[in-house]
Amino acid sequence: MGAPLPSLRSLRAGVDKLSSDLVLLPVTEGRIASAVRPLGRAMSSLIERRARAANFVGRGDDLLLHQTDRRSIALIGLGNSDGTADRWVRVGARGRREAERLGARRVAAYVGEQVPDHDVAPGLAVGFLLAGYRFEHYRSEQRGPRVESLTVAGEQLPPPAAMRPILEDVASIAQGVFGARDLVNEPPSVATPRFLAEYTHRLAEGVPTLSAEVWEPKRIAREGLNGLLAVARGTHEEPRFIILRHTVEHPRRRIALVGKGITFDSGGLSLKPAKSMETMKYDMAGGAAVLHAVSVAAALALPLEVTAYVPATENLPGGSAQKPGDVIRYVNGKTVEVINTDAEGRLVLADALVVASRNTPDAIVDLATLTGAARVALGGLYACLFGNDQALVDELLAAGRAAGEHLWQLPLVREYREELRSGIADLKNTGGGDAGAITAALFLGEFVTGVPWAHLDIAGPAFGDKDGPLAPRGATGYGVRLLVEYLRAAAGR
Repeated sequence: MGAPLPSLRSLRAGVDKLSSDLVLLPVTEGRIASAVRPLGRAMSSLIERRARAANFVGRGDDLLLHQTDRRSIALIGLGNSDGTADRWVRVGARGRREAERLGARRVAAYVGEQVPDHDVAPGLAVGFLLAGYRFEHYRSEQRGPRVESLTVAGEQLPPPAAMRPILEDVASIAQGVFGARDLVNEPPSVATPRFLAEYTHRLAEGVPTLSAEVWEPKRIAREGLNGLLAVARGTHEEPRFIILRHTVEHPRRRIALVGKGITFDSGGLSLKPAKSMETMKYDMAGGAAVLHAVSVAAALALPLEVTAYVPATENLPGGSAQKPGDVIRYVNGKTVEVINTDAEGRLVLADALVVASRNTPDAIVDLATLTGAARVALGGLYACLFGNDQALVDELLAAGRAAGEHLWQLPLVREYREELRSGIADLKNTGGGDAGAITAALFLGEFVTGVPWAHLDIAGPAFGDKDGPLAPRGATGYGVRLLVEYLRAAAGR
């Protein structure tokens, strides 16, 4: 799926050795003179005068384009030296957008004075790749020529042989993000549970450490996954329970990733308003993220056992659909009264969390576009984070900061558990209306036993309603980079 990525390479050389259509020149705020000095006295003097005239000082949103007969030079503001690690990602993304605007095929980024900061080259490269994503499968006319290459250059860079595996890892991560975006952006008539299952088998093909397993309805029933079966009753599309596992000998840790896989959510009999359904193909973004995180873990040869569990179904209001007032008996013995069929994600995740817990991994992390309350609380840039183990929560917070995919921890308020009390069952599937993200997390926690667990409600950042710096409108692939960063840290990388 998707077009080939631009090639990435590094060059231990000065700016005068670069052969490219466009040179990106990052500029720390207030340090224009030192940034442009490698261009030579005449050129640097000219650009400094232009910068003063344009009030370009290197702020995070500053850009100055200078064109010569040979090539274009784009000065891109870095902000001050105390900026966050993801500022390099933003610079790479800004450079890619400028390259696309200019039609540049070969792009170079000169980072002479910035190294040996280890965030520079991979940050620039990942931002450059991610910002070039397009989903054009259904357009009759596609946009013009693509960027073909990015060269990261600087006299102080490590030798190309040392940089090559770093840039290869960046490309693998970008491919994972693009795969997740593609799955979510596909129309729901295409990205059905069956399609997800077949796609997972393709992810595992030819990868020695990856294995895919798909449970069809008979196996799902035999395993007692009654939440998944209940939600699937309203649709003609059969559900699937998807498992993708990366295995190695003597893994350092065993980690389970659970992702919500509702391929379209109408709300069931508790029908959503029409406007709210327009983007409900994205309700499987958590499943798309965990599948690709496992795929990237294999590509990076991480010394871990990582398993993705994705319960996949549609949620539709067919004649056989579950009804408000129904009771589901789960395989762990708990019973749940269904109050609102639009709170279906937690019903299928409960099954997956029970299955994941059976194997007693070192940690379980689930990702789900679970509640509108999460988006109301934190908007479109942060995901809500909950957990029963603060060490695991802290690891994920650190991974989010490193990846630039932001998390905010919210409390698991035990007193709110009363909101889930049912008059006829152990639980009901919705609370009283307040603190919806928290009561949803408390519900999920009832299905995790004896394992450190964290829940990421990604309803806000998984899908953008307008173009962003790293992705056009639509799926963002949120969670792939965060999970890969967490897995790399768990592997000691």
